[in-house]
Amino acid sequence: MLVGAHVSPAGGPARAIERGEERAARSIQFFNQNPRAWRARDYTEEEVAAYREAQARAEVQATLIHAVYLINCASEDPEICGKSLASLTIALRCGDAIGASGVVLHAGSALGGSVDAAIRRTGRLLTEALAESQRCPLHLENTAGAGGTLGRSFEELARLIDAAAGGERLGLCLDSCHLLASGYDIRTSEGLSDVLNRCDRAVGGLERLGSLHVNDSRSPLGSNVDRHAPLGDGELGEAGCAVFLSEPRFEGLPGIFEGPGVEGKAPAAADVHRALELRERGLAVRGL
Repeated sequence: MLVGAHVSPAGGPARAIERGEERAARSIQFFNQNPRAWRARDYTEEEVAAYREAQARAEVQATLIHAVYLINCASEDPEICGKSLASLTIALRCGDAIGASGVVLHAGSALGGSVDAAIRRTGRLLTEALAESQRCPLHLENTAGAGGTLGRSFEELARLIDAAAGGERLGLCLDSCHLLASGYDIRTSEGLSDVLNRCDRAVGGLERLGSLHVNDSRSPLGSNVDRHAPLGDGELGEAGCAVFLSEPRFEGLPGIFEGPGVEGKAPAAADVHRALELRERGLAVRGL
């Protein structure tokens, strides 16, 4: 696993690479725009060149862009749909420009309406956004399952992929906190293996798995509550985090710790170090 962290891109995407290096991260994730506003913009040629120069000399091997939380691809509101499409399309184009490993997306919410209809609306919007961009993969993130959020199960993620025509650019981002909160017990190697087998069957192959979020959970198994905890301090605990970080089928994938970290804020170098220690512990238990 390419253990890494969510970082700030303030000052341009090249600065995100630098902040990843400061944390000894082998992968990074950042928002391509202010996550609390709709003001999306493409990267300039100068920003792209600076990013590529910074990455060429860095240990960071993979970059993910996280699409903003305001996006709701399932919305029935034409204005929200239009803004969601524009924001997602620009995120994918930014991914194209910098050669990102993927754009991670929370697909949206049915908001109490028909889930079937919400999945159809989401599929149409995702198809259009992919058509308006070139190559960057789109990773649909599993959710904790609160309210009408889409992607709470592998079967629902598979339906979203199918609704968007199931192209090769469509993939998954599995979040360990969300898996536990939505009822998947991944706290042991046997439990995680079984869960991944279920994912494999549902989505037609783990080749769809493109990225990971490595977060502990403040909320218990099956709570459907999305509350992150510092690694080892939540319901997954040190043993559960070590299991997730050392899973053989995750090798080579970016594994992003999003926080909160040990300092109570954004991920710091100490959090990446903690993740690496837990990974080594898990590998030792597995005899790897």
